[in-house]
Amino acid sequence: MKRVGMVLIAVSLLFFAVVSAADTTTVNGYVSDSMCAAKGANASHAGCMKKCLSKGATYVIVTDDDKKVLAVDNPDALKGHEGHHVAATGTVTGDTIHIDSVKML
Repeated sequence: MKRVGMVLIAVSLLFFAVVSAADTTTVNGYVSDSMCAAKGANASHAGCMKKCLSKGATYVIVTDDDKKVLAVDNPDALKGHEGHHVAATGTVTGDTIHIDSVKML
């Protein structure tokens, strides 16, 4: 009976790990700011973006496919990537992304 219980626990943990991993996605796009958003979705926007951030704007990612603007709930993950074209891996909830990793494209 203990063996069956241990197997059930192991299967439950494996199922939980698979479900958690399914929420992670990779989004390709440009790092921009909330003031310029899609207008700033290019590499030459880095200087302007830094000025906007100093005035209170927040980091966003403008997706390549549909130019959707995703707010970033952990902006420290994007520091140093102003204006860069990136692949951001994380969890998207509505119009917000929590970034786990960033890779320049």
